[in-house]
Amino acid sequence: MTGRTTHSIAHFEAPFMLGGLEGKLPAGDYDIDHDEELIDGMSWLAWRRVATFIHLPARTVKSQTSQLVAIDLAELETALRRDQENAA
Repeated sequence: MTGRTTHSIAHFEAPFMLGGLEGKLPAGDYDIDHDEELIDGMSWLAWRRVATFIHLPARTVKSQTSQLVAIDLAELETALRRDQENAA
């Protein structure tokens, strides 16, 4: 099966929490990777998301170490929506 990784940036105005991660993460821009696989048997190209990852720490934090952590896409979307609602 063919796979690909797409990239996006999640921007948070305020500290936030995601399941599976300890404590609150600071506000900032976070690199997000989505692993997708090609769905076979379709008459057109179609991709299915199979995993979502967040790069830690945030882009603006200079650190000797970094992590790529699997997260739940629905939790990320909820956290982003809450952040936008609170910022308005």
